[in-house]
Amino acid sequence: MKSGFLAILGRPNVGKSTIMNALIGQKIAIVSPRAQTTRKKIQTVFTDDRGQIIFLDTPGITKAETKLGEYMDDEIEETVKTADAAMWIIEPSTFIGAGERKMLSLLAKSHKPAMIVINKEDLAEENKIARTKETYSQAYQQAVLELGKAKDIEAAKDVKILACSGKAGLHMKDLMQAIFDLLPEGPLYYDPDTLTDETEREIASEYIREKCLLFLDKEIPHGIAVEIMKMKERTTANGEPIVDIEASILCERESHKGIVIGKKGAMLKKIGSNARHDIEEMLDCKVNLKLWVKVRPGWRDNDMNLKSLGYNKKK
Repeated sequence: MKSGFLAILGRPNVGKSTIMNALIGQKIAIVSPRAQTTRKKIQTVFTDDRGQIIFLDTPGITKAETKLGEYMDDEIEETVKTADAAMWIIEPSTFIGAGERKMLSLLAKSHKPAMIVINKEDLAEENKIARTKETYSQAYQQAVLELGKAKDIEAAKDVKILACSGKAGLHMKDLMQAIFDLLPEGPLYYDPDTLTDETEREIASEYIREKCLLFLDKEIPHGIAVEIMKMKERTTANGEPIVDIEASILCERESHKGIVIGKKGAMLKKIGSNARHDIEEMLDCKVNLKLWVKVRPGWRDNDMNLKSLGYNKKK
Protein backbone atom coordinates (compact mmCIF):
# COMPACT_ATOMS: atom_id res chain seq x y z
CA MET A 1 0.00 0.00 0.00
CA LYS A 2 1.50 3.32 -1.11
CA SER A 3 0.33 6.58 0.43
CA GLY A 4 1.56 10.09 1.07
CA PHE A 5 1.30 13.81 0.52
CA LEU A 6 2.44 15.13 -2.87
CA ALA A 7 3.29 18.81 -3.34
CA ILE A 8 2.37 20.13 -6.81
CA LEU A 9 4.72 22.97 -7.74
CA GLY A 10 5.43 25.27 -10.66
CA ARG A 11 5.14 28.71 -12.21
CA PRO A 12 1.73 30.35 -12.71
CA ASN A 13 -0.34 29.00 -15.61
CA VAL A 14 1.70 25.84 -16.22
CA GLY A 15 -1.42 23.77 -15.51
CA LYS A 16 -0.94 22.55 -11.92
CA SER A 17 -4.63 22.72 -11.04
CA THR A 18 -5.69 21.34 -14.41
CA ILE A 19 -3.49 18.27 -13.93
CA MET A 20 -4.71 17.74 -10.35
CA ASN A 21 -8.36 17.98 -11.42
CA ALA A 22 -7.69 15.53 -14.28
CA LEU A 23 -5.98 13.04 -11.97
CA ILE A 24 -8.77 12.97 -9.39
CA GLY A 25 -11.46 13.07 -12.08
CA GLN A 26 -13.35 16.07 -10.72
CA LYS A 27 -13.01 19.84 -10.67
CA ILE A 28 -12.00 21.06 -7.22
CA ALA A 29 -9.32 23.66 -7.96
CA ILE A 30 -10.33 26.58 -10.16
CA VAL A 31 -8.48 27.24 -13.41
CA SER A 32 -8.01 30.33 -15.57
CA PRO A 33 -5.41 31.88 -17.91
CA ARG A 34 -4.55 34.41 -15.18
CA ALA A 35 -1.48 34.32 -12.95
CA GLN A 36 -2.18 33.78 -9.25
CA THR A 37 -5.37 31.81 -9.92
CA THR A 38 -4.37 29.51 -7.04
CA ARG A 39 -3.68 31.60 -3.94
CA LYS A 40 -3.47 28.99 -1.22
CA LYS A 41 -2.82 25.30 -0.87
CA ILE A 42 -5.71 23.13 -2.06
CA GLN A 43 -5.82 19.53 -0.87
CA THR A 44 -7.51 16.70 -2.75
CA VAL A 45 -7.45 12.94 -2.21
CA PHE A 46 -7.26 10.03 -4.64
CA THR A 47 -7.71 6.45 -3.40
CA ASP A 48 -7.70 3.14 -5.22
CA ASP A 49 -6.33 -0.41 -4.70
CA ARG A 50 -2.75 0.85 -4.94
CA GLY A 51 -3.13 3.23 -2.00
CA GLN A 52 -3.86 6.90 -1.42
CA ILE A 53 -2.39 10.13 -2.81
CA ILE A 54 -3.06 13.42 -1.07
CA PHE A 55 -2.42 16.14 -3.68
CA LEU A 56 -1.33 19.54 -2.39
CA ASP A 57 -1.86 22.14 -5.14
CA THR A 58 0.17 25.28 -4.43
CA PRO A 59 0.26 28.87 -5.77
CA GLY A 60 2.51 29.58 -8.72
CA ILE A 61 6.01 30.81 -7.91
CA THR A 62 6.28 34.57 -8.48
CA LYS A 63 8.11 37.52 -7.00
CA ALA A 64 6.13 38.61 -3.92
CA GLU A 65 5.04 42.25 -4.17
CA THR A 66 2.30 42.30 -1.52
CA LYS A 67 1.58 40.57 1.78
CA LEU A 68 -0.72 38.27 -0.16
CA GLY A 69 2.29 37.39 -2.33
CA GLU A 70 4.37 36.72 0.78
CA TYR A 71 1.63 34.47 2.10
CA MET A 72 1.63 32.54 -1.18
CA ASP A 73 5.43 32.08 -0.99
CA ASP A 74 5.06 30.78 2.56
CA GLU A 75 2.40 28.31 1.38
CA ILE A 76 4.79 26.88 -1.23
CA GLU A 77 7.75 26.48 1.14
CA GLU A 78 5.66 25.05 3.98
CA THR A 79 4.00 22.56 1.62
CA VAL A 80 7.35 21.26 0.35
CA LYS A 81 8.59 20.87 3.94
CA THR A 82 5.58 18.83 5.05
CA ALA A 83 5.02 16.76 1.88
CA ASP A 84 6.40 13.26 1.34
CA ALA A 85 7.31 14.00 -2.28
CA ALA A 86 7.07 16.74 -4.91
CA MET A 87 5.86 17.00 -8.50
CA TRP A 88 7.25 19.98 -10.42
CA ILE A 89 5.10 21.00 -13.40
CA ILE A 90 6.82 22.82 -16.27
CA GLU A 91 6.03 23.71 -19.89
CA PRO A 92 8.01 22.48 -22.93
CA SER A 93 10.97 24.88 -22.78
CA THR A 94 14.73 24.91 -22.24
CA PHE A 95 14.52 28.25 -20.40
CA ILE A 96 15.90 28.28 -16.85
CA GLY A 97 15.10 31.62 -15.21
CA ALA A 98 14.92 32.99 -11.68
CA GLY A 99 11.68 31.14 -10.92
CA GLU A 100 13.11 27.83 -12.11
CA ARG A 101 16.34 28.35 -10.12
CA LYS A 102 14.26 29.11 -7.04
CA MET A 103 12.32 25.89 -7.53
CA LEU A 104 15.47 23.85 -8.11
CA SER A 105 16.94 25.24 -4.89
CA LEU A 106 13.76 24.51 -2.94
CA LEU A 107 13.61 20.91 -4.16
CA ALA A 108 17.32 20.23 -3.65
CA LYS A 109 17.26 21.58 -0.09
CA SER A 110 14.11 19.62 0.79
CA HIS A 111 15.79 16.21 0.24
CA LYS A 112 12.39 14.85 -0.82
CA PRO A 113 11.75 12.44 -3.71
CA ALA A 114 10.72 14.51 -6.74
CA MET A 115 9.57 14.14 -10.32
CA ILE A 116 9.30 16.64 -13.17
CA VAL A 117 6.22 16.75 -15.41
CA ILE A 118 6.20 18.53 -18.76
CA ASN A 119 2.60 19.66 -19.31
CA LYS A 120 1.02 20.75 -22.61
CA GLU A 121 2.73 17.95 -24.51
CA ASP A 122 0.05 18.19 -27.19
CA LEU A 123 1.17 21.73 -28.05
CA ALA A 124 4.87 20.94 -28.58
CA GLU A 125 6.94 19.00 -31.12
CA GLU A 126 8.62 15.80 -29.99
CA ASN A 127 12.15 17.19 -30.30
CA LYS A 128 11.22 20.12 -28.03
CA ILE A 129 9.99 17.69 -25.39
CA ALA A 130 13.29 15.79 -25.66
CA ARG A 131 15.34 18.98 -25.28
CA THR A 132 13.23 20.02 -22.29
CA LYS A 133 13.85 16.67 -20.58
CA GLU A 134 17.61 16.92 -21.14
CA THR A 135 17.82 20.53 -19.91
CA TYR A 136 15.81 19.98 -16.74
CA SER A 137 17.44 16.66 -15.92
CA GLN A 138 20.86 18.30 -15.98
CA ALA A 139 19.65 21.36 -14.04
CA TYR A 140 18.04 19.21 -11.35
CA GLN A 141 21.11 16.99 -10.96
CA GLN A 142 23.36 20.07 -10.69
CA ALA A 143 21.13 21.66 -8.04
CA VAL A 144 21.09 18.48 -5.96
CA LEU A 145 24.87 18.15 -6.32
CA GLU A 146 25.34 21.69 -4.99
CA LEU A 147 22.61 21.83 -2.34
CA GLY A 148 21.48 18.28 -1.58
CA LYS A 149 22.88 15.55 0.61
CA ALA A 150 25.08 12.66 -0.48
CA LYS A 151 22.13 10.24 -0.46
CA ASP A 152 20.17 12.56 -2.78
CA ILE A 153 22.78 12.72 -5.54
CA GLU A 154 22.39 9.17 -6.83
CA ALA A 155 18.58 9.48 -6.83
CA ALA A 156 18.80 12.75 -8.79
CA LYS A 157 20.48 10.91 -11.70
CA ASP A 158 17.33 8.85 -12.14
CA VAL A 159 14.80 11.67 -11.68
CA LYS A 160 11.58 10.78 -13.45
CA ILE A 161 10.57 13.24 -16.18
CA LEU A 162 7.22 12.63 -17.86
CA ALA A 163 5.35 14.50 -20.58
CA CYS A 164 1.56 14.81 -20.53
CA SER A 165 -1.37 17.12 -21.16
CA GLY A 166 -3.76 17.77 -18.30
CA LYS A 167 -6.21 19.62 -20.53
CA ALA A 168 -6.27 16.92 -23.22
CA GLY A 169 -6.04 14.08 -20.70
CA LEU A 170 -2.88 12.60 -22.28
CA HIS A 171 -0.84 10.09 -20.23
CA MET A 172 -2.79 10.64 -17.01
CA LYS A 173 -2.68 6.90 -16.16
CA ASP A 174 1.10 6.82 -16.63
CA LEU A 175 1.46 9.91 -14.47
CA MET A 176 -0.73 8.45 -11.70
CA GLN A 177 1.36 5.27 -11.62
CA ALA A 178 4.58 7.29 -11.51
CA ILE A 179 3.25 9.21 -8.50
CA PHE A 180 2.41 5.98 -6.66
CA ASP A 181 5.93 4.72 -7.46
CA LEU A 182 7.39 7.89 -5.95
CA LEU A 183 5.49 7.70 -2.64
CA PRO A 184 6.48 5.62 0.40
CA GLU A 185 4.50 2.74 1.85
CA GLY A 186 1.93 3.89 4.36
CA PRO A 187 -1.64 3.81 5.65
CA LEU A 188 -4.79 5.48 4.36
CA TYR A 189 -4.83 8.94 5.90
CA TYR A 190 -8.43 9.64 4.85
CA ASP A 191 -11.60 7.67 4.36
CA PRO A 192 -11.59 6.19 0.80
CA ASP A 193 -14.64 8.31 -0.12
CA THR A 194 -12.90 11.59 0.79
CA LEU A 195 -12.20 13.86 -2.19
CA THR A 196 -11.05 17.09 -0.55
CA ASP A 197 -10.79 18.82 2.81
CA GLU A 198 -12.05 22.05 1.24
CA THR A 199 -15.46 23.05 2.60
CA GLU A 200 -18.40 23.65 0.26
CA ARG A 201 -18.29 27.29 1.33
CA GLU A 202 -14.62 27.57 0.29
CA ILE A 203 -15.21 25.87 -3.05
CA ALA A 204 -18.23 28.07 -3.78
CA SER A 205 -16.13 31.15 -3.04
CA GLU A 206 -13.43 29.96 -5.45
CA TYR A 207 -15.96 29.23 -8.21
CA ILE A 208 -17.16 32.83 -7.99
CA ARG A 209 -13.58 34.13 -8.08
CA GLU A 210 -12.82 31.92 -11.07
CA LYS A 211 -15.57 33.64 -13.08
CA CYS A 212 -14.13 37.03 -12.13
CA LEU A 213 -10.74 35.85 -13.41
CA LEU A 214 -12.27 34.63 -16.67
CA PHE A 215 -14.48 37.60 -17.47
CA LEU A 216 -12.63 40.65 -16.12
CA ASP A 217 -9.72 42.36 -17.87
CA LYS A 218 -6.25 43.65 -17.08
CA GLU A 219 -5.18 44.09 -13.47
CA ILE A 220 -8.66 43.95 -11.91
CA PRO A 221 -8.76 40.17 -11.21
CA HIS A 222 -5.57 40.34 -9.14
CA GLY A 223 -7.30 42.73 -6.72
CA ILE A 224 -10.42 40.57 -6.43
CA ALA A 225 -11.39 38.45 -3.44
CA VAL A 226 -14.67 36.72 -2.61
CA GLU A 227 -16.24 36.49 0.82
CA ILE A 228 -19.21 34.19 1.47
CA MET A 229 -21.52 36.00 3.90
CA LYS A 230 -24.28 33.38 4.04
CA MET A 231 -24.73 29.80 2.87
CA LYS A 232 -27.83 28.02 4.13
CA GLU A 233 -29.98 25.16 2.85
CA ARG A 234 -33.78 25.28 2.96
CA THR A 235 -36.72 23.47 1.41
CA THR A 236 -38.98 25.10 -1.17
CA ALA A 237 -42.77 24.97 -1.09
CA ASN A 238 -42.54 22.02 -3.51
CA GLY A 239 -40.32 20.13 -1.05
CA GLU A 240 -37.15 20.56 -3.12
CA PRO A 241 -33.83 21.51 -1.47
CA ILE A 242 -32.30 24.88 -2.35
CA VAL A 243 -29.20 26.61 -1.02
CA ASP A 244 -29.21 30.36 -0.46
CA ILE A 245 -25.78 31.95 -0.89
CA GLU A 246 -24.89 35.58 -0.34
CA ALA A 247 -21.38 36.63 -1.31
CA SER A 248 -19.36 39.82 -1.61
CA ILE A 249 -16.88 40.41 -4.40
CA LEU A 250 -14.15 42.62 -2.97
CA CYS A 251 -12.10 44.95 -5.15
CA GLU A 252 -9.42 47.47 -4.26
CA ARG A 253 -10.60 50.58 -6.13
CA GLU A 254 -13.89 52.41 -6.57
CA SER A 255 -13.28 52.54 -10.33
CA HIS A 256 -13.03 48.74 -10.40
CA LYS A 257 -16.40 48.36 -8.69
CA GLY A 258 -18.25 49.78 -11.68
CA ILE A 259 -16.39 47.47 -14.05
CA VAL A 260 -17.22 44.39 -11.94
CA ILE A 261 -20.90 45.40 -11.89
CA GLY A 262 -20.93 46.32 -15.58
CA LYS A 263 -23.46 48.31 -17.59
CA LYS A 264 -26.89 47.81 -16.00
CA GLY A 265 -25.37 45.03 -13.89
CA ALA A 266 -24.53 42.88 -16.93
CA MET A 267 -21.06 41.76 -15.80
CA LEU A 268 -22.16 40.90 -12.27
CA LYS A 269 -25.08 38.93 -13.71
CA LYS A 270 -22.72 37.05 -16.03
CA ILE A 271 -20.36 36.19 -13.16
CA GLY A 272 -23.26 35.09 -10.98
CA SER A 273 -25.06 32.90 -13.51
CA ASN A 274 -21.87 31.06 -14.52
CA ALA A 275 -20.74 30.58 -10.92
CA ARG A 276 -24.18 29.38 -9.90
CA HIS A 277 -24.06 26.65 -12.56
CA ASP A 278 -20.80 25.24 -11.12
CA ILE A 279 -22.03 25.50 -7.53
CA GLU A 280 -25.26 23.69 -8.40
CA GLU A 281 -23.25 20.86 -9.95
CA MET A 282 -21.15 20.62 -6.80
CA LEU A 283 -24.12 20.68 -4.39
CA ASP A 284 -26.43 18.72 -6.69
CA CYS A 285 -29.36 21.04 -5.98
CA LYS A 286 -30.73 24.46 -6.92
CA VAL A 287 -28.82 27.51 -5.73
CA ASN A 288 -30.08 31.02 -5.11
CA LEU A 289 -26.93 33.14 -5.47
CA LYS A 290 -26.84 36.83 -4.59
CA LEU A 291 -23.71 38.87 -5.23
CA TRP A 292 -22.62 42.30 -4.02
CA VAL A 293 -19.53 44.28 -4.94
CA LYS A 294 -17.62 46.10 -2.21
CA VAL A 295 -14.51 48.25 -2.23
CA ARG A 296 -11.83 47.30 0.27
CA PRO A 297 -8.72 49.37 -0.53
CA GLY A 298 -5.37 47.65 -0.08
CA TRP A 299 -6.77 44.39 1.26
CA ARG A 300 -3.82 42.45 -0.22
CA ASP A 301 -1.45 44.30 2.14
CA ASN A 302 -3.67 44.25 5.23
CA ASP A 303 -3.04 41.44 7.74
CA MET A 304 -6.55 41.57 9.21
CA ASN A 305 -8.20 41.44 5.79
CA LEU A 306 -5.95 38.56 4.68
CA LYS A 307 -6.76 36.61 7.83
CA SER A 308 -10.51 37.15 7.46
CA LEU A 309 -10.31 35.87 3.88
CA GLY A 310 -8.42 32.72 4.92
CA TYR A 311 -4.93 33.83 3.92
CA ASN A 312 -3.27 33.32 7.30
CA LYS A 313 0.38 34.23 6.97
CA LYS A 314 2.76 31.82 8.71
CA LYS A 315 4.78 33.23 11.59
